[in-house]
Amino acid sequence: MRLFKVFIFIGLIYSCAAANTSLKKINGVSFVASSNPIDSTNVAPVVSINANYATIMPFGFIKDLQNPKLMYNSDRQWFGETRLGAKQYIETLQARGIQIMVKPQIWVWHGEFTGYISMDNEEDWKQLEQGYTDFILDYAELAQSTNSEILCVGTELEKFVEQRPDFWFELIDKIKKVYKGKLTYAANWDEFKRTPFWNELDYIGIDAYFPVSESKTPTVEECKLGWLPHKTVIKNISSKYNKPILFTEFGYRSVDYTGREPWVSDRNMQDVNLEAQVNTTQALFEMFWEEPWFAGGFVWKWFHNHDEVGGEANFMFTPQNKPVEQLLRTHYSEY
Repeated sequence: MRLFKVFIFIGLIYSCAAANTSLKKINGVSFVASSNPIDSTNVAPVVSINANYATIMPFGFIKDLQNPKLMYNSDRQWFGETRLGAKQYIETLQARGIQIMVKPQIWVWHGEFTGYISMDNEEDWKQLEQGYTDFILDYAELAQSTNSEILCVGTELEKFVEQRPDFWFELIDKIKKVYKGKLTYAANWDEFKRTPFWNELDYIGIDAYFPVSESKTPTVEECKLGWLPHKTVIKNISSKYNKPILFTEFGYRSVDYTGREPWVSDRNMQDVNLEAQVNTTQALFEMFWEEPWFAGGFVWKWFHNHDEVGGEANFMFTPQNKPVEQLLRTHYSEY
């Protein structure tokens, strides 16, 4: 009988270990490119919140939504936005045990929405496609050479994807010849239902700025109710393609009405509301992190100079030096 009890105890230990492993998630930060190299002191705050992943975001630039010329890796960019800078960031984060998603992104001058990029003629489409291919394959090579775990093949490029689907299937095939890790695409919150190539990728990526509340200071329960219709659609897409969901970006500003239009990043909203940021974030965690079809996500956004950013007077997205940072630390420690 005593031996039997020992076997039961050992069995319980292994069962708990298996359960914890199944709940292990991608607990990430979106690590913002800066003008300078980083060192271990810049990574320590990432480790402190129990993050296990960071997104590295090199940038390419186009002048307007109809301009086909994509410029990247130039001397005019910040260090962290270039290939050399991305490599230095990756290696510095990896030295502290942080895993990496490489997420090359396009910036349109004046901050116009990348989802509206669309060319007027075939010649311009071909030029854009060649430029984008060069851009992504360059960073696919970097992701491969640095053993980065995930590569994001694009971010919020709805019109580009919608109007040129054959290009994207061909591009993904080219990427797979260069990069052998996991692939995703960061679809906008109202785009992912129409993205045609999820079968070709490992994760269904969503920039998760779903509207969840009309209240000035929404409660956790109110936000969870607001999530219900969105969650049903997200789960159905996961089931349809048999792929896990990855929130390639998630987060809320520390302002009044932060759950109403979470994608809004302009400076017209400046009334600081730290409680609203905590409640909306807590609701997102409670709705998704224990789901077996949910892989995890990357909070938007995390700056390298931790002691100089965020704070309780800050009304933007960063969780740094705000009450929501402690929520991240506690939550990430459990997964």
